[in-house]
Amino acid sequence: MKNIVVAIDFSKGSIHALNYAIDVANRAGANIHMIWVDNISTEEIVYSHFTNEDRLEHKKNFQKLSKKITPKLKDGKLQHYLRKGKVHLEISKLAAQKNADLIIAGTHGITGFEEYWIGSNAYRIVTYAPCPVITLRQDFNFKNGIRNIVFPVDSTIETKQKLPFTVEFAKMFDASIHLLGLYSTSLKTVQKRIDTHLEHAANYLKENNVSFIEERTKPDNITRFIREYAKNQKAELITIMTEQEGTKANVFLGPNAEQLISHSHIPILSLRPKSISNKN
Repeated sequence: MKNIVVAIDFSKGSIHALNYAIDVANRAGANIHMIWVDNISTEEIVYSHFTNEDRLEHKKNFQKLSKKITPKLKDGKLQHYLRKGKVHLEISKLAAQKNADLIIAGTHGITGFEEYWIGSNAYRIVTYAPCPVITLRQDFNFKNGIRNIVFPVDSTIETKQKLPFTVEFAKMFDASIHLLGLYSTSLKTVQKRIDTHLEHAANYLKENNVSFIEERTKPDNITRFIREYAKNQKAELITIMTEQEGTKANVFLGPNAEQLISHSHIPILSLRPKSISNKN
């Protein structure tokens, strides 16, 4: 991992996400690219009263923030960018230009106060990102690092693609992975595919010397079960694949992924099949 993009709108949530990114960057020896987007000319305005004075103030705030954060970054470099346009598109463009390995963004959840533009754009950032994205809430405490990662497994072949990146994270933090087989149907053929994916994942984790726990379940409400399971396991990260194509047997279609990102109090690491294939 060499480059991390962090979405900044100067809200407490985005500063919290930046500090989270610093922790990850210091473990990976990565660079951090902070980006603020002036979205005054778009239809997705949340903080809607930007003036020229406001823009100048944000430039000054970025300079102050850079001076404050730079000493905390051990090996990598810290850079900041001011862009104009749609928030999720500009963040995606920067991530592609910098060949970013990860985007980190704060989120307030759909029931919370969406300060500035981070909260309202979190899922759109995930949807358009060319690389994996971590979304986290302002109230999540990451001082103890990541010790437990929940890894849901469904019946699609894409579910296995999140393994390498998740393992990389687990190794950085010396974390354990909870393999969670989710049976979304009673069809034996579908359940057998999930069992096969679980076996593949377990073998991959053994080969990479990552500790893991394996469980299987058929919950009534998958997204709610994942949130409750992660909470009970005291997990610090949930890994999901998003925007999968195919049959109804798929667990993480757009709406389910959006529910997890919006409602989870535990950070979500979202990966798309396309983003992973572009990295390989």
